[in-house]
Amino acid sequence: MKKVISFITVITFITIISFVLYACKNKAAKTSAASAPVIADSAKLNGNWQMNYITGATSFDSLYPAKIPAINFDVVAKKISGNTGCNSFSGKLVTEGNKISFADPMIMTKMFCPGDGEPLFLQNLQKVETYLIVNDTTLNFMMGEIAIMKFAKKP
Repeated sequence: MKKVISFITVITFITIISFVLYACKNKAAKTSAASAPVIADSAKLNGNWQMNYITGATSFDSLYPAKIPAINFDVVAKKISGNTGCNSFSGKLVTEGNKISFADPMIMTKMFCPGDGEPLFLQNLQKVETYLIVNDTTLNFMMGEIAIMKFAKKP
């Protein structure tokens, strides 16, 4: 009788463990699928974008009275170029999914730029972690969940 009880106990234990492992496996599969990075269509980045918002600005127009910052993305060549509202820059486009980085060194002209527009632009560019394109016309540079810079697609 003890052998039968032990056998039933072992079978019950194995069955419970099997269900627990199966449930954990399915939960892990669902979690990894749900938390998978958003795969962005980097081709939508291609072209010219003009900035229309930057966080930390009290008055956008006073920061960029002569020239509004813009970025041009050449996705095929993996290059960026543009202007800071004063100086021109160019460099390597670094993206993976919807992640984007401006940490690589860029070539930049060295004209004197009055005001705080260029420093604010460059500081915020270094903080960008991801991008989000809305309706193919608005490009948001994100730091976490916050859009710190916004651009409009130029024709």
